[in-house]
Amino acid sequence: MTFNEEANIALCLQTVSEWASEIFVVDSFSTDKTEEIARRFPIKFIQHAYESAPAQWDWALRSLSFQNEWVLALDADFRVSMELKSALAEKLMQLPPHIDGLYVRHRQVFRGRFIKHGTIYPRYWLRVFRRQAVYIDQNELVDQHFYVHGSTMKIEFDIAEDNVKERDLSFWVSKQLRFAERAAVEEIKRRSTGELSPTTPSLFGSPDQQTLWLKERWYRLPLYSRSVLYFLYRYIIRLGFLDGKEGFLYHFSQALLYRIVVDTYIDEFLQKELTQEQLADRLKPIGPVHAAAGAPKDKDDLR
Repeated sequence: MTFNEEANIALCLQTVSEWASEIFVVDSFSTDKTEEIARRFPIKFIQHAYESAPAQWDWALRSLSFQNEWVLALDADFRVSMELKSALAEKLMQLPPHIDGLYVRHRQVFRGRFIKHGTIYPRYWLRVFRRQAVYIDQNELVDQHFYVHGSTMKIEFDIAEDNVKERDLSFWVSKQLRFAERAAVEEIKRRSTGELSPTTPSLFGSPDQQTLWLKERWYRLPLYSRSVLYFLYRYIIRLGFLDGKEGFLYHFSQALLYRIVVDTYIDEFLQKELTQEQLADRLKPIGPVHAAAGAPKDKDDLR
């Protein structure tokens, strides 16, 4: 998935080019050199109007014509390790039919540094799945996940997230602030409906089920104080300080600043007693918006 990713797209495609049998780049009408750079690689370039991350992924997985059963889902700032590629090439076709998805390790790189501490590594994301078995929660407004109907396994190799644009601190901070309002709206909606996700929260389940179990407890904690406690837990108790100045900036902005802003929005929205419709109106699309410019032209160019 891309939108104005000229800083990242080549680094991503270099890690999967000449390894994956086919590569789709689904672009949301970038205005920079994303398309020009992407077409230097053996890819299929498709442009489709953006509504939300879940909607874009759902459209791609339902609409594109795939040669293969298994899909590796990447964002433009992801880098696939050689070890993961070797493991997938060796084991993927040997998996039993009841296995529909694989969790891979997520390696967070921030401003050029691997963030190893503070509960950040290893974390596991479901990024490899059988296309016919995957489904997406359209109500996820911030952290978009993939879910599968069958069983899953972990594979102990990495996909690194290394967004070159985030080395500009103003870009990183503004990104946290943009997502904070959406996270507040999602939390209010989840708490009011009692629905967290299409899968069952469980402390002893899959990585996603464990995260959802923790979210249920997070929602019950007092606003503001929970953000401070979370930062101290990550930065002090779980040794986030060992990652130097980059570790401090990452944990301070992502574990404290971001979540304080989320709590501030929640507090504001609850005091105003906003309806579900009013909450939906507050959402600012993150990604390109084409409706204002008239009907978009979907350019399904598979060259």
